[in-house]
Amino acid sequence: MRPVIAPWAAVLFLGLRLSASSHDNIVDRSSQNLSSVPRDLPHTTESLDLSCNRIQKLHRGDFKNTTLLRFLNISWNSLEEIDPETFLDTPLLEDLDLSHNRLKNLLDQRYLLHTDNLLVLNLACNKFLTMTLGSEFSSLVKLERLALGAKNISAGDFQNIAEVKLHTLTLSLEDDVGYEAGSLKDVHAQKLQIALSSNQIIVHDLFSDALSLFAELELINLRKGYEDLSDQLRARKEIYTSSLYLSNISIKWPDLTHFVNAVLNTSLAHLYTADVVLSDLPQRDTDVATASKLKSFTVRRVVVNSFFFSQEAVYDFFINSPVDTLAIIDSPIIYMTCPKSQSRVLHLDFSYCSLSDSIFSRVVGQETIECENLNNMRNLILVGNNLKSLHLLSKRTQNMKSLRHLDLGLNSLVYDGLENCSWPPNIINMSLYSNGLTDSVFKCLPKGTEILDLQNNQISVIPSTILKLENLSSLNLNANRLRDLPVCNGFPILNELFLKSNSLHTPSVNKLGSCSRLKTLDVSSNPFTCTCGLKSFINLGIKSENQESDTGIELLSWPSDYLCAYPEVNRNSTLNSILIPEISCNVGLLATAILCPTVAIIILVMVMCHRLDIPWYICMIWKWTRAKHRARMRQVRPEDLVGIEFHAFVSYSQHDADWVHNSLIPNLEGPSGGLRICHHEKHFVPGKSIIENIITSVEKSRRSLFVLSAHFVKSEWCHYELYFASHQHLIQGSDSVVLVLLEPLPQYLIPSKYYQLKSMMNRHTYIEWPQDRAKQRLFWANLRAALQADLPNAPVTELEE
Repeated sequence: MRPVIAPWAAVLFLGLRLSASSHDNIVDRSSQNLSSVPRDLPHTTESLDLSCNRIQKLHRGDFKNTTLLRFLNISWNSLEEIDPETFLDTPLLEDLDLSHNRLKNLLDQRYLLHTDNLLVLNLACNKFLTMTLGSEFSSLVKLERLALGAKNISAGDFQNIAEVKLHTLTLSLEDDVGYEAGSLKDVHAQKLQIALSSNQIIVHDLFSDALSLFAELELINLRKGYEDLSDQLRARKEIYTSSLYLSNISIKWPDLTHFVNAVLNTSLAHLYTADVVLSDLPQRDTDVATASKLKSFTVRRVVVNSFFFSQEAVYDFFINSPVDTLAIIDSPIIYMTCPKSQSRVLHLDFSYCSLSDSIFSRVVGQETIECENLNNMRNLILVGNNLKSLHLLSKRTQNMKSLRHLDLGLNSLVYDGLENCSWPPNIINMSLYSNGLTDSVFKCLPKGTEILDLQNNQISVIPSTILKLENLSSLNLNANRLRDLPVCNGFPILNELFLKSNSLHTPSVNKLGSCSRLKTLDVSSNPFTCTCGLKSFINLGIKSENQESDTGIELLSWPSDYLCAYPEVNRNSTLNSILIPEISCNVGLLATAILCPTVAIIILVMVMCHRLDIPWYICMIWKWTRAKHRARMRQVRPEDLVGIEFHAFVSYSQHDADWVHNSLIPNLEGPSGGLRICHHEKHFVPGKSIIENIITSVEKSRRSLFVLSAHFVKSEWCHYELYFASHQHLIQGSDSVVLVLLEPLPQYLIPSKYYQLKSMMNRHTYIEWPQDRAKQRLFWANLRAALQADLPNAPVTELEE
């Protein structure tokens, strides 16, 4: 079986530069049963995937239309031959994957003469018998990563890349590979990867050369032979390698501990293991070296195949390892013990495991004993575990006197604010992002914190009574529930404040007055309400953009990420592009703008009314309308009109006779008026007394019309007529008397004997005779409406005889 390179390692050979290309420039023609390179490739193609097809040969001109090509993957085909001028048209090619094909001779790879810009070349898993590289490889002066594989590796095979400074050389070894000692001496690379086939044991001389020539060494797909590797490590006095990687391995617990102890006794500085299948775990403690030069020990993605074992024995081995940095990441550990003696560990990383709040502690009887042997630890990372109580975590770490950085992000931490927290005194960097913490968290923080990350929690407000953090310079509250800017009373030297993606609608800029040291502020991606309340914040952003802010605050991501959410007309508009009129925000200015025009209009209307007598017209129209309305609404019984012959009896002073004869009677009688008017000069019966004629005329008239003037109040007969009409008024109702004011008649000119007249003028609306001829037409219409009534046809009476 051919060896397979681990997927994560293969990514290195396929290239990471694709992220810089747009999707339009990436073409995927993999697994399409192609027998040749397609001719319809876009001219803009930068990345081309032809893997998993059945292409046997590459020809000149296959890529003539893809001059921008940078990444080419032709792995897992049946490729046997490549024309020397195949890549003549692809001068920009940087990443070439020809692995898992049927190429046979590394000496004859002339197509490489046209790939001067290659950075990554993968020729692993072909049918090369020898590793001897042809002279064409010497032209690859920019090459950084090279993957090869052959059945035999001999001295001098790599002479043609002796001048090439590689970063990584990957040897994909087949079963029963032949290796001659010293074959790798011509290779100049930072890292050597050795990918083994299934159940293959690494060649002794290859491992020995690797430890002597490369700063970093990675063993991939290792399944056995650990005991031999451990013995080699113990036997060596000098090792050039500083970092040793074990990837995609399967190992038993005794082999692992034996190998780790061997590494601890060497000059190796870093040991990394990833994608580990661990079996045969112990029931009792395993001894671990008490001293070493190893600086870091990392275990990533461990799968355990044993079901019955002592977890404490496993955890004790790791926590008691004499290293500066210990990391167990993305592995199913639920607990971690406390070192048995003072540990030299400076950095602990247990990210993405399953740790609970009982970490580092142990229970004796009813008492919980906290760990006291991690006094040297400076950094503790517990990201992505099952931690729940912030108060208990403070107790677990209280004896870590040197702890400065604590990362508790991506857990389920809460704090109820009822119990006091007991953090160690030297923590300056605290990360509590993505938990379930609320406002009360500010009561449970290390006093010396300088950098605090609380993003993605449930904080809605910073309480005014909080623990004072006098050293806090950076506070991250992104993705919380804050509705306004916080005050800095508890953070006197705060320099950075991050409030992105909260619920700030109208941030109160005046609160920043308490933040005298604030220089960097991020309030982007909030649902801003673009009304008057936001005007001062917008001004702050504009000043920050123009570097004119009095406070010196820099507003991050301004203006692109500051968008209006309300009102709808401004939705998704940037804050600096909207206009909020000053007049709509200033009450005094708004009142002035409204009142001044209003007062001016009122004055103008009053003047116009005065000049055009509009009130008089309105008054007359109103009287006419009321008269018409009364005429329609009042139900006049037929018996009430028995004996009624005239619409009105006119009472006037003799001095006003000309106006009555020339104006009043012609406009009321005849075709224009259609009314029957009774007046003494025509209808009084000779021989009868004046009093008797007055009474008779009033009784035969529907209404009594009095023409009021200064002469009227001086006439004795007018007084009698008014007297009798007033009595008739009591009998017929309030509308039987109609008053026409021929000229102004002040109350003080009316004699006291005319008390009826005074009373009528107070109770009745009288009609004034206008001197303006334009108004007289309306006057007559109003008067006719007041007198109009449906009368029976009047017989010829003695008055008319």
